[in-house]
Amino acid sequence: MNENLDATPASSGDGARNGVVPGGVEQRLGPRPLERPAVDPGSAAAFGRPSGVSGAFSPSAAARPVLGELRSVPPTPEALASAFGRPVGENTLLQRPPGAVASDLDVEEALWTQDADPWRDPAAGAVIGPPAVERTEDGDGKDAAARVGPQLSVTDVLFGRRVKPVALGILGLVALLVGAAGGLVGWFVARGGQGLTSDVTLASVEAGKERPAGSVADIAKRVRPAVVSIEVKIAQGGGTGSGIVIDRAGYIVTNWHVVTLEGRADASAKITAVFTDGNRVDAKLVGTDPKTDLAVIKVEVNNPTVMQFGNSDDLQVGDTVLAIGSPLGLTDTVTEGIVSALHRPVVAGGDNGEAPITYDAIQTDAAVNQGNSGGPLVDSTGALVGINSAIRSSAGNTGSVGLGFAIPSNDAKRIAETIIRDGKVKHADLGANVKSVSADTAEGAQVVNVTDGGAAAKAGIVEGDVIRKLGDRQVRNAAELTVAVRQHQPGQSVPVVLARQGRELKIDVTLQSD
Repeated sequence: MNENLDATPASSGDGARNGVVPGGVEQRLGPRPLERPAVDPGSAAAFGRPSGVSGAFSPSAAARPVLGELRSVPPTPEALASAFGRPVGENTLLQRPPGAVASDLDVEEALWTQDADPWRDPAAGAVIGPPAVERTEDGDGKDAAARVGPQLSVTDVLFGRRVKPVALGILGLVALLVGAAGGLVGWFVARGGQGLTSDVTLASVEAGKERPAGSVADIAKRVRPAVVSIEVKIAQGGGTGSGIVIDRAGYIVTNWHVVTLEGRADASAKITAVFTDGNRVDAKLVGTDPKTDLAVIKVEVNNPTVMQFGNSDDLQVGDTVLAIGSPLGLTDTVTEGIVSALHRPVVAGGDNGEAPITYDAIQTDAAVNQGNSGGPLVDSTGALVGINSAIRSSAGNTGSVGLGFAIPSNDAKRIAETIIRDGKVKHADLGANVKSVSADTAEGAQVVNVTDGGAAAKAGIVEGDVIRKLGDRQVRNAAELTVAVRQHQPGQSVPVVLARQGRELKIDVTLQSD
């Protein structure tokens, strides 16, 4: 300080203690001694200088250049200088930052050229900007290269007159040619990929197959509408069979075992007739004949197709016949065969306490199965010559083996007319029980016993007699005797040839009714 201190000391003492030395000159105080706290040994080990280092912590500090000293840089590799250096003879600098002008730059004016040439000192920092290409501007001030024109829609192309018609035609033609070429390639690939398949046109005849009158097809066409399928239902089950329309009033002839389910049906059974056109009609039972396995039912229909009866006596072995019916429930089925035999006595039934069924059958090899029962057997003219009734099969076989039996149409016609007229049928009766015998001395039906007052007793036939002929019919067994008797009417007198005690006798017997 330059100002002199004139004050008198308040008390005596050393002038240096009050900051003033003798003579009036001020003296400054020295710096306070540094106080360094004790360093934790762990911290010193972690953060202290390494052993033997006394200078700055970073050893690179020793490698720093001395201030003012210039260090030379290694020369730039020739490849980099050629790729990124100035062209030969070019002294301009690198382009200025994007969108800036020289007046906006915070640098000296001398560092930039007037036309902003893109080259400058290679040692300067790089500036990222748009490509160093020449740009032009249109009237709107926008980059012409960056502008994208409006895209055309299908409507604009086709109806906006934005594309010339010739160009459209050429495009369409090109598309058509490309599609055709693709189709041809696919066709050749498909043909070559599979050698077993190809386009083919098979030959066929134009004219239809001839079906002359009398052919199987012609007969079946005329006869099938007169054949019906019969369904019978009872409380405990049911069954099916076939039937034949024989009168325009709706009468249908069939088998007794079809409508009665072999004697199991009662008055409450429901019977339905199904025609070939699918029409289903309820039927009523008119009457039955269990001994010959025939029955008649009636339906209410308008103008049905009627089967015409033929003469079964005119048949010969080998004649062609057709069997029509519903075997195994398959309605409207036609099979063809021949007459295998005539006058074949057949005995069937006898179950449920009923008398055995016996009739003089036509044997045929036309396929007849369960369900054909009651259906027609027709000849080559389409006339009814038999009613299919039974088959004979081998053990364990319930199907057709070529042994079918039909009731002759002459017998069926007579019995059906009787049932329609009277509701029941009466048969001629001999009044004797017989059994079949075959011996050297006699072959036929041997009398087991005779009925008191019966036709046999009145004619003098006794037990043990063997009947060998009745009327014109040769008798070889008991079934043939039954058939021969039923071919006559009650009250008719017929001659009988019999063997008694080695002698042959001939007597007349007046048959009675059963």
